[in-house]
Amino acid sequence: MLFTPGHTHGRYSYYFPDHGALVAGDAIVTYNHYRAMSSPQIVSDAATVDLKRALESLAVLAATGTQTVLLGHGEPWHQGLEQLVRIARSHGSS
Repeated sequence: MLFTPGHTHGRYSYYFPDHGALVAGDAIVTYNHYRAMSSPQIVSDAATVDLKRALESLAVLAATGTQTVLLGHGEPWHQGLEQLVRIARSHGSS
């Protein structure tokens, strides 16, 4: 388990290195219901309790270097966490 707070105070993501996969839940998403936008990002400000921590948690995810990411909202990502995080950071908060 990886502690990835921000969206909620007690958020965890689940990393399965033997399978090359990570379940990020809502720590990062590829679809934002609030903006009807399909792109890697953190959950919108209205549904995130600590934006600074949410953005900081992206580094925890990226450090795994895994390729496959399962998300709480949006399609699974198979192009690596580093790219997913880079795109999400470029969007910032919303």
